Amino acid sequence: MAKRKQPQQPLTPLQIIKKRRRRLADRADIISFVYRLVLLIAMLVVVFAGVFGIMPMPNDDMSPRISAGDLLFYYRLNREWNNSDVMVFQKDGTRYVARIVARGGDTVEITEDATLKVNGSVVMENDIYFSTPQYEDSTVTYPVTLADGEFFVLCDYREGARDSRYFGPVTQDEILGKVITVVRRSGL
Repeated sequence: MAKRKQPQQPLTPLQIIKKRRRRLADRADIISFVYRLVLLIAMLVVVFAGVFGIMPMPNDDMSPRISAGDLLFYYRLNREWNNSDVMVFQKDGTRYVARIVARGGDTVEITEDATLKVNGSVVMENDIYFSTPQYEDSTVTYPVTLADGEFFVLCDYREGARDSRYFGPVTQDEILGKVITVVRRSGL
């Protein structure tokens, strides 16, 4: 014997009001969530457009410390620069990453035997595993004395990298920011 469906009881006015209130509350929660999500996205865009920058490392010019494909986060508002700071800069519409080896007022020389000298002293770089040769096709003539607001930058992979040996000193206006962290591509 099949069970009979019992006729559904009509809803009372109080039940109808509760049901409508619940639906309106659910709709209000969804609207509130979407509003907060849009606000959060807008704040992230402002922060990453004005304060921080993100850039993938395009090549192996900074290897072995930074490899091609690593994700670099850099701070745009930094105006204090020290030797050995890694920075992102732009030359002729192309972004580069390099390490500062000399600042305004310093005299830089790269000798024919691939030695880096700053202010007449040989720079000992224990973390750099490559020689620092001069580039034959470069317009840079040594020694180079840097003006205020100029930086001489070199990549960690010194043989063939595009840095100040190739296009000369980098000016303060060309600097986009200081690299603050690196996310390894293998960790993505």
